[in-house]
Amino acid sequence: MKINNQPLVVQSKETSMNSKYLEKTKIVNFEHSTIQSLISERNWQELDDFNKIGAAYQFVKDEILFGYNESDDISASSVLADGYGQCNTKGNLLMALLRGLGIQCRFHGFTIEQRLQKGAIPTYVFWLAPKYIIHSWIEVYFKDRWINLEGFILDEQYLSSLQHKFSQIKNEFCGYGVATKCFSSPDTDWRGQDTYIQKEGIHDDFGVYNSPDEFYLEKGTNLSGIKRWMYQRVIRHFINFNVVNVRNLKVLEVENAQS
Repeated sequence: MKINNQPLVVQSKETSMNSKYLEKTKIVNFEHSTIQSLISERNWQELDDFNKIGAAYQFVKDEILFGYNESDDISASSVLADGYGQCNTKGNLLMALLRGLGIQCRFHGFTIEQRLQKGAIPTYVFWLAPKYIIHSWIEVYFKDRWINLEGFILDEQYLSSLQHKFSQIKNEFCGYGVATKCFSSPDTDWRGQDTYIQKEGIHDDFGVYNSPDEFYLEKGTNLSGIKRWMYQRVIRHFINFNVVNVRNLKVLEVENAQS
């Protein structure tokens, strides 16, 4: 379904706990020791639901850096071990943390337009990207409604460097992993409401799924065959190198100005 700037809010009549939104899966493996240790070490279980969601969300947003893993369908524990991720893989980890905290959540699948990734993916390897790229966000059930969470994709330092680089742009911006109508102040922090950073680049809406496992079993991932092999072993490392340079741009400019 083509998205034409319509509200992307899915309402639900559910008012009680539904076990399918709390299940562990191969991807949402919240019982893994590293995920359980993280939850325990941060004392997140002691928080109320609003702050449980906020703690998991802000961790995935800012402590798991924006970057490209070997595949969209890797497990949440693998994303945690990598320490970086993009929309789909960060979502895997966020779902695991939320379900590990007893918070109901589900997967919403989309595609985004290729142009959204220009800048993040260098021009010399951009040919690899599909025209419409598999994308997702997470929906969390809070106060009897589903809330869309997409604003966790870019870490604060990366986004801040982009805003510094393109400081003349305040409103619409598309590129470098961003597609928003308010580039200077996008809704990316948890406040009990929807968060977005790539919504304006959405092309197809595939609807909601109980888990990412179900979605990838039906739709597959972004790459296959030789392109997948090249991406996993070579090209994503060039992309991640470029992302690191973008993230560090503001810091380097400030240091150069001071010196």
